[in-house]
Amino acid sequence: MEARVSVVGLDIAKSVFQVHAADNFGRPVIRRKLKREEVESFFRALTPCLVGLEACPGSHFWARLLRDMGHDVRLLPAQYVKPYVKTNKNDAADAEAICEAVTRPTMRFVPIKEEMQQEVLVIHRVREMLIRQRTQLINGIRGHLAEFGIIGPNRSHKIGLLTKLIEDPDCDELPAVARHALQYLVNQLREVSAKLFKIDRDLIAVARNSNACRRLMSIPGVGVITATALVSSMREPADFKSGRHFAAWLGLVPRQHSTGGKESLGGISKRGNGYLRKLLIHGSRSIMRWRGRSWTWLAQLRDRRPANVAAVAIANKTARVVWALLRFGGTYNHPTRPVALSMA
Repeated sequence: MEARVSVVGLDIAKSVFQVHAADNFGRPVIRRKLKREEVESFFRALTPCLVGLEACPGSHFWARLLRDMGHDVRLLPAQYVKPYVKTNKNDAADAEAICEAVTRPTMRFVPIKEEMQQEVLVIHRVREMLIRQRTQLINGIRGHLAEFGIIGPNRSHKIGLLTKLIEDPDCDELPAVARHALQYLVNQLREVSAKLFKIDRDLIAVARNSNACRRLMSIPGVGVITATALVSSMREPADFKSGRHFAAWLGLVPRQHSTGGKESLGGISKRGNGYLRKLLIHGSRSIMRWRGRSWTWLAQLRDRRPANVAAVAIANKTARVVWALLRFGGTYNHPTRPVALSMA
């Protein structure tokens, strides 16, 4: 019976996996649950076929494993699978929906990330977590000191003035018991800051060893953080037809709600990778700050549009240039193909 299997929908989880296999006509052939240790042996016994999985934590690992066995593995966004769930949500219904959705000719799939890409992305995720912890610690220190009437200057890099005040035993404004408790937050803040410094060094080393990252860093508004995140998140630039498709993948194009031949465009769609979109917009704000009037086109854009709209427009332009350089090579000032930037 397994020899007739042509497409498999696999609903992955932590311990229990659900398999729904169908033949060439879409008729169910296998419906069963698998424990985690049984998944690999089950698919090794199958002849190579089309396997669909939802893109979720752990899906890239299983996709690489099944791909190495010879199967054609496709990752599907969860929101594209949900319309094919016929009844109430359960593992069997999800696996059947995946099996049905993966065969659609117009379905869009998620590129499978290689292990090297995920290594760099883990660094970015850890960095984001540490930044949130640092912000939480700074806000905690400020809030506790405000209870004693001590207000420090704004900006996170000026928190050192408050930490010195906490460590000053001669400060009469802060009680000794409160000073002792806040010292724990100060020590933790320094540990987090030291870890962030080391992570930034690691990302600099990654960018230095990557030719693609070095070329992307020639683009205004793209630094080490943005370049390494972009290169690690994209599999192949050829997966996108043009720079606009790449910008749409990042959610930097207008959201559309059109009907009856009348176009209605709203704000940006905010689809795709929000982390990459945030980095590109932050880079756009740096361009607006330092090149706001020295670049004629940028000055005209800022005169016509609000600051936030201009920042998103610059991020859209940057995304298209990123795709062009990764697709055709070269650097920002010296592209390999002059047509590439105009196509973007």
